[in-house]
Amino acid sequence: MMILCDVNPMTILWSTIVLLVLALVFGVVLAFCGKKLAVKEDERIGQVRSKLSGANCGGCGYAGCDAFAKAVVEGKADVNLCNATSAENKKVIGQIMGVSVDAQPTRIVVACNGGNNAVDKYEYMGYGNCKSMELLAGGRKQCSWGCLGMGSCTDACPTHAIEVGMDGYAVVDDEKCIKCGKCITACPKFLTKRIPADAKVYVACSNCLRGGKDVRAICKVGCLGCGLCAKNCPQGAIEMVDNLPHIDYSKCIGCGLCADKCPAKCIKKLD
Repeated sequence: MMILCDVNPMTILWSTIVLLVLALVFGVVLAFCGKKLAVKEDERIGQVRSKLSGANCGGCGYAGCDAFAKAVVEGKADVNLCNATSAENKKVIGQIMGVSVDAQPTRIVVACNGGNNAVDKYEYMGYGNCKSMELLAGGRKQCSWGCLGMGSCTDACPTHAIEVGMDGYAVVDDEKCIKCGKCITACPKFLTKRIPADAKVYVACSNCLRGGKDVRAICKVGCLGCGLCAKNCPQGAIEMVDNLPHIDYSKCIGCGLCADKCPAKCIKKLD
């Protein structure tokens, strides 16, 4: 048996009003507490973030540009860790942070031009990656320092700026390169190098042998360690270290004489 009870409309009205008032009060209290207890973000984080390249490449070691900007403001990271950001913007970031930033623009080159001219010691049939090949007797090349040509650097590059060409060694497209440096850490032979952006020449070989017989037995275009580049440099900007020329770019005037004198043509001129 159902019992019907009369409900006073005023009761419903007042109940609704009370609930609305309580909701309004709680809303105001929550908004007030949220504003007072909120953790304020340093406004410099957004300012620094706006001057970063925005590549989110991870080359700095952080998850992305947001995390890196926060680390810079908190003093946990040096802005120069971001090689994808221009020198001009780095200086602006330095002004935001109130510090002096010595940002020198760089470019990346591959210190090998062996490739198909370097002798193979075996035919590799495994997974196509330099790091995996390196585990098998140091790679397929008889030259212990040579490019393996299997594209670990290519896989790591976020802008497809480095690739293994028809000659069998990796080449960097400077127009596409954002200088993040991920290819540097990806190469098991450590052949990708960072040099000043205004450099006119670089050494495209990492072989440390000396003498035509030993070098030519493993690579047709390897550095002979003859030292003619160092002897002919008018500025004394080249020093032979472990039978390999090392260029002091602070002294180099970009005359290109070293490249002209190199009998192996492993010192390359840059545009």
